[in-house]
Amino acid sequence: MASRWTATVTAVLAALALACEGGAEGGQPPAPPGSPRPGLPSSMAALGDSITAGFGSCLTLAACQRNSWATGSSSRVDSLYRRLLEANPAIRGNARNEASGGARVGGLADQAADAVRRKADYVTVLIGANDACRSRIEDMTEVETFRAGLDRALRVVKEGRPRAQILVVSIPDLYRLWEIGHGDSRAVRAWGNRICPALLANPTSTAEADRTRRSTFRARIDAYNKELSAACRAYGSRCRYDGGAVHRVRFSLDMVNRLDYFHPNVDGQNKLAEVAWRASGLARRAD
Repeated sequence: MASRWTATVTAVLAALALACEGGAEGGQPPAPPGSPRPGLPSSMAALGDSITAGFGSCLTLAACQRNSWATGSSSRVDSLYRRLLEANPAIRGNARNEASGGARVGGLADQAADAVRRKADYVTVLIGANDACRSRIEDMTEVETFRAGLDRALRVVKEGRPRAQILVVSIPDLYRLWEIGHGDSRAVRAWGNRICPALLANPTSTAEADRTRRSTFRARIDAYNKELSAACRAYGSRCRYDGGAVHRVRFSLDMVNRLDYFHPNVDGQNKLAEVAWRASGLARRAD
């Protein structure tokens, strides 16, 4: 009796083992929850300025990283991190936001070094708004200097994390902000608090000097975006530029906060995340 029982149990266990082996593609058992998914990063870091830090997205003029388009963990923003987490649970808790308010390209290498120390295998870069948003047009970062700072930061990542993937995001069209906001009294009043003076000073003026200043600012952003693209191309196959996708976003005033009428609110951060995700190429790997 005991021997028949033992034989029956053995047969059942063998059948179950065969069923489990046959249920996974290629005869391999499915990956346990939390294990890395091939082709998707299991850690990430975001480099940049106040836009990536989520500044002004929590109803106060302060950084709010939980609403960041890149690494945000809040359910209010479908960030790159949250989209990756859905496809690859191994990234849970491994998203670092190194961005800081007022950051310019000259400080990007320090952020990159922090990303290397964190052993990030996916890095996002959004930088340049503060290099243009100076007190005067003459104070804007020169294009050659911008490129040198960018190359220096990318070199830090390449030397420290040679297998890391990088997403370089174009600078949003800040000139459009003036276009859609200079007729709104609330925006004009907010910009009077020295918000991006190189572009937004005297926002209602039609004087030749002010028109020239704005067009010069616009051209400088375009030049920075060209350098972002070229630097990424020079980096090699592990760097991907968004192709200007973020810069082409036709955002509205409903996508900026009501305190400074400059930084993205939750809706704006969501839009950035959506566009960056599509441009990143990660969606295809996550499906």
